[in-house]
Amino acid sequence: MLFLCYLIIATMSFWYLLILNKHFRKIKVVTTEPSKEAKFYQQAPGPLPWPILGNLHLLASQKPTAELFTDLSKKFGNIYSLTLGATKCIVINNLELIKEVLNQNGKFFGGRPNFMRYHQLFGGDRNNSLALCDWSILQKKRRNLARRHCSPRDTSPYFSKMSNVGCSETKILIEKLKESNNNSKHIPIKSFVQRACANMFFQYMCSVRFEYNDYDFCEVVDFFDEIFWEINQGYAVDFLPWLALFYKNHMSKLIHWSSTIRRFILNRIINKRNELNSSQPQEDFTDALLNSLTEDKNVSRDTIMFMLEDFIGGHSAVGNLVMLTLIYLVKHPNVANKIQLEADSVSGKEQRIISFYDIDSMPFTMATILEVLRCSSSPIVPHVATEDTVICGYGVAKDTIVFINNHNLNHNKFYWKKPNCFQPERFLEYSIEKTDMNPNEVKKTKSQFWQIKKNMPYFLPFSIGKRTCIGQNLVRGFGFILVANILRQFNVYYENVNNIEINMGCIALPAKPIPIVLVKRNKNI
Repeated sequence: MLFLCYLIIATMSFWYLLILNKHFRKIKVVTTEPSKEAKFYQQAPGPLPWPILGNLHLLASQKPTAELFTDLSKKFGNIYSLTLGATKCIVINNLELIKEVLNQNGKFFGGRPNFMRYHQLFGGDRNNSLALCDWSILQKKRRNLARRHCSPRDTSPYFSKMSNVGCSETKILIEKLKESNNNSKHIPIKSFVQRACANMFFQYMCSVRFEYNDYDFCEVVDFFDEIFWEINQGYAVDFLPWLALFYKNHMSKLIHWSSTIRRFILNRIINKRNELNSSQPQEDFTDALLNSLTEDKNVSRDTIMFMLEDFIGGHSAVGNLVMLTLIYLVKHPNVANKIQLEADSVSGKEQRIISFYDIDSMPFTMATILEVLRCSSSPIVPHVATEDTVICGYGVAKDTIVFINNHNLNHNKFYWKKPNCFQPERFLEYSIEKTDMNPNEVKKTKSQFWQIKKNMPYFLPFSIGKRTCIGQNLVRGFGFILVANILRQFNVYYENVNNIEINMGCIALPAKPIPIVLVKRNKNI
């Protein structure tokens, strides 16, 4: 027994020495310029790691990870090291360094973490995913293929299609909510919103929509919501792979979710389409994907299926953003009232559905959505160094995980007045460019000339650089349509507003019913 104790102590000591050596060693960086020699750089400072666990014990705090990262920056600076398990990490905490990592040195940080969970979600290989794969030529091709569909200009037919799809599905959603509201005070609002969002993406990308009582469709929407929550969480097994045995059931659940989604997309969409000839017109994103099969030998049918799954899964981000916005509006009814005033003014006597083209006429509504994004500080997916490099004079070894602390950026007093307060007005600026009125007349009609601020380089909800979220226009546009039209028809309440807790470091909400109550507005609209 005594020998066993000595053996355990010796093993732990050996592990600790290895970690300390890795923690304090200098990084040798080989320059690409032949005239310059390789240099050694000290690693960024950080807390001393424990044996085996590294600094994982710090993440066991009750604080959200983003807030913990901000607290550590006050002690170790705007760039510091963490050792999670045996994995070397750095945390970036200010705008200048974020730009240095994602813009100036983006080519060195195009990788993604090699977490076991990521592989399980995408058929055993995370490189099947656009968001979780390492940067590659294939990744660049996939993004170029998707860009015209997912980030259309407001003058393009794709933008018009997005607006029409969003409006038609929102109209159906409102009717469903009214119908359920008549039958019961408590309705599964999140389920309805997520189904509406899923149909928006399916209609826009695949020209197909599903009924809200379609069992397979509802199951897939629920699984997408579970996966969105899953990706935004962290687990010990991500950094201690030898714990996989204890996560066997969890991994099986991930495989079940993803395989069910894949089977649905294959059976209900892809198998019902014929491969297009390049001369045939492309009606939607699915047509463009199928057409790429004949144009690029590196694109397989599996590539198409995973791309479609990835982009359609983006609807979960929209649904969670809408639900999070409704929660904030419950806590801030004065903000909800202002949105309703804008919505009433825009929809007019004809009481039409509010569309994409009304965004400029409802700046306060869009400002509210942006403020929700700022407050939630949804974490940017971690990057990984693909080779030894240097950031801010510190050496960064290949395979180091880079965490971008968006929370510190979005709650920094240097950029935001009263950053802990919910104030959509911070995203608005006053403009008189649209009028020839004299100053006295402008003052009388001041509210007509508010617009979203254009120059806010310190606000990065969708990241920056070559891995910027390609679907951000879909998220903002569909999110705007849903929030504006729901508030035009309903007041939102929560039975016990004092019990509402909001995670300030994540846009994802648990995949469970949220007890928000919708009450039809007294105004006949």
